[in-house]
Amino acid sequence: MDRNFFALSLGLAGLILLPGLGHAQDNQCGPHDAVAAALSSKFGEQSHAMGLAEDNTVMELYAAPQTGTWTLTVTLPNGMTCLVAAGNNFETLSPQVARGAPT
Repeated sequence: MDRNFFALSLGLAGLILLPGLGHAQDNQCGPHDAVAAALSSKFGEQSHAMGLAEDNTVMELYAAPQTGTWTLTVTLPNGMTCLVAAGNNFETLSPQVARGAPT
């Protein structure tokens, strides 16, 4: 239930955020390879993380650690990739071990 709610929330957030993306220009969706190439050539961003939702959409986080820019995309089962959010000050964090958890 919680995972479905999260997936629905992410989709709703994407619909809300799509009109105001910083990196986006005229087209906010396109073939995955074209979107990845554009993020690489325009911003120096490469894929740093990805996840698969239950509805077979793929979320990817692209980032350029040198400049700090980042872009969150969602790729639909039909291969179309859409920009969901973008920003600055990307930072890679080390995983934290919960207190009291076995190591």
